[in-house]
Amino acid sequence: MQLFDWIVLIVTLLFIVIYGVWKTKGSQNVQDFILGNNETPWYTVGLSVMATQASAITFLSTPGQAYHDGMGFIQFYFGLPIAMIVICLTFIPLYHKYKVYTAYEFLEKRFDLKTRSLAAFLFLFQRGLGTGLTIYAPAIILSAILGWNLTIMNIIIGVLVIVYTFSGGTKAVNVTQKQQMFVIMSGMFITFFLILHYLPNDMTFNSALHIAGANAKMNIVDFSFNPEEKYTFWSGITGGFFLALAYFGTDQSQVGRYLSGKSVKESQMGLIMNGLLKVPMQFFILLTGVMVFVFFQFNPVPLNFNPNNKVIIEKSIYKNEYQELETKLTALSEDKKVINLLYIDQLNQDYDNPILRKELVTLSNKEKDLRDRARDLIAKADSNTETNDKDYVFFHFILNYLPKGLIGLLLAVILSAAMSSTASGLNALASTTAIDIYKRNVKTEKSEKHYVNATQFFTLFWGVIAILFACVGTLFENLIQLVNIIGSIFYGTVLGIFLVGFYTKNIQAKSVFYSAVISQITIFIIYYFAIYIYPSGQEKLGYLWLNFIGAMLTIILSALMQFTLFRNDKTILEN
Repeated sequence: MQLFDWIVLIVTLLFIVIYGVWKTKGSQNVQDFILGNNETPWYTVGLSVMATQASAITFLSTPGQAYHDGMGFIQFYFGLPIAMIVICLTFIPLYHKYKVYTAYEFLEKRFDLKTRSLAAFLFLFQRGLGTGLTIYAPAIILSAILGWNLTIMNIIIGVLVIVYTFSGGTKAVNVTQKQQMFVIMSGMFITFFLILHYLPNDMTFNSALHIAGANAKMNIVDFSFNPEEKYTFWSGITGGFFLALAYFGTDQSQVGRYLSGKSVKESQMGLIMNGLLKVPMQFFILLTGVMVFVFFQFNPVPLNFNPNNKVIIEKSIYKNEYQELETKLTALSEDKKVINLLYIDQLNQDYDNPILRKELVTLSNKEKDLRDRARDLIAKADSNTETNDKDYVFFHFILNYLPKGLIGLLLAVILSAAMSSTASGLNALASTTAIDIYKRNVKTEKSEKHYVNATQFFTLFWGVIAILFACVGTLFENLIQLVNIIGSIFYGTVLGIFLVGFYTKNIQAKSVFYSAVISQITIFIIYYFAIYIYPSGQEKLGYLWLNFIGAMLTIILSALMQFTLFRNDKTILEN
């Protein structure tokens, strides 16, 4: 990195932090600190919701996901717009009707304290893990590629977020996320058009799409009913729908964003904005990853994008074997470049040559074989290292091919995304702990300022926990998948509780509580035996289905228990 990159990076991050503290200092009551005094306009709600979900993992992992596996991941988001409509029609009006500070407060009004506490604890556990990952994800990539100390990176990111979240609460999260989204999308658009500029002069965008298509990167929709496939139209429209419904409808990190809206209508408009823009945004990020793939059809590419693995190999007895593979890859890359240029020339003459397409597929398969053999050598050299390099693809391109200044901007993009999602997570964790656990169990009357101070304390507490978790985390196959897997394990059960609360009147507290406990234990068992114990790519069940199964199991079991075991429980609570 050059001096100019450092200036761009530091100025951008300091501006966001200082602006957040300056604009939101001095919250004196819970209404202001947790709900932003209900002054947030709809467009800020929409941007804040998008920024909360668009973590650094999105901008690190998603392009790498597309580079390796193509555009199919977009199916994960197909259920999201439908979920936004359901939340706008049902969830938001009820939350505003009961004037709740957190989503889980509603559950006590509808059921009882133990149901509220169960949902709150499930949220705190999974969001605590998820918030640690939002810090860890960019830290491990930056430390690996730039040589920065991982622990120091975790602490820097965590402290930056704690400063303004501690100071201004929800309002600070909302106002800083507008700047963060501007930085994020500006950087991504600039990068996308630079990639197109770097492609061969006689190559059009349409030609680039043809090359991507020839390598099976443009297979957007899969209508198969194979449950072992992670991403299909059906898993996206069902499992993705239930995950989005749970995440945006019951996860306090998102609910807190739109509870701060000026009115029901403003909150609804913000979520509709997210529903309209989220899928195109993810499509664009995936397409950027596909264009990076096309770019590397004409430029040198490493056997493994993770630089740590290169260091491991250099110190091992497999060094010579690895170098042989690198030599073969260099020769193969030259062949790919020649064939791709011939293919482009024929495309410019309106002829999609099937022989050249077949040759491109053959060369891609040979490259895949070399990469697989390289991963095997890396695993032999160090069985504890992560051989999958999806999370390093985009960063490798940024550092090696972008002009100075823009590298600093893209690093600011990654860190801004980390800060936005981490801030929302900390704010939600602190609010839930303060309101659903602490305030609910305090026996004596306390002042508003006391609960503001308590929420600030829990912000600091969860910030430290998230940093500690980030410092001891381990890299998974793909970080964006890990975050979604953690969510899928817990969200289905919590969503089932809320759906029973929203849409039924006869099912009461005991039934929903015990059904939720059984459902959550069942999901743990299904995950362990159908997903976790199988090697990557051989799962017996796509993890998105866990959301659907958890929600349905909770609903069905609670209905059965209400009309069998607890049929005499006729307590009618608020609904």
